[in-house]
Amino acid sequence: MEVEVNYCSSCGGRMEIREIDGTPRSACTACSFVHWGSYSIGVGALVKRDDKLLLVRRAQNPGKGYWTNPGGYIEQLEPIEETIVREVMEESGIEAVVTGVAALRDQPRSIHNVYIAFAMDYVGGEPRPDDVEVDAAGFFSLEEMADMNVAPFTRWLADVAFRGQSRGLLKDGAPIVTLDGLGLFRV
Repeated sequence: MEVEVNYCSSCGGRMEIREIDGTPRSACTACSFVHWGSYSIGVGALVKRDDKLLLVRRAQNPGKGYWTNPGGYIEQLEPIEETIVREVMEESGIEAVVTGVAALRDQPRSIHNVYIAFAMDYVGGEPRPDDVEVDAAGFFSLEEMADMNVAPFTRWLADVAFRGQSRGLLKDGAPIVTLDGLGLFRV
């Protein structure tokens, strides 16, 4: 399903379809605004403690009843690494810090979804569900997960967390130039 944009979000003018960069796109008839597409960015946490991975059980759809890694969607003005720290705390009561990017899922569809899984270090707390989005939380080994209702994508992420071949993209804590407001990661 293609999302149709009828009015400009910049000036309110009517939109029309024009070929821009070889692709039909919605463009404003009154100003220079171009609707480049609809996107969502999700984040997920891979928090390990004592060779076990933090999982939460979804209390709402989509995914009700499935065990997944904690996560959510970024807010418009929230730095992405703050989003994942917040989501982990909200859903599980666990304090964790980002150490790197462990995996990425690209899902082109009507609203193109990109999901970034962050490797995180456990800092403190005991797992407790928020009883809104999730109704259970805990740390589990791969062996324990084998008998649980773990979502397929989360099974893949658990494999990344336990059997990953690299340290992934790491946060650049001292970039060669100051770029305020940007989260910079490098190999």
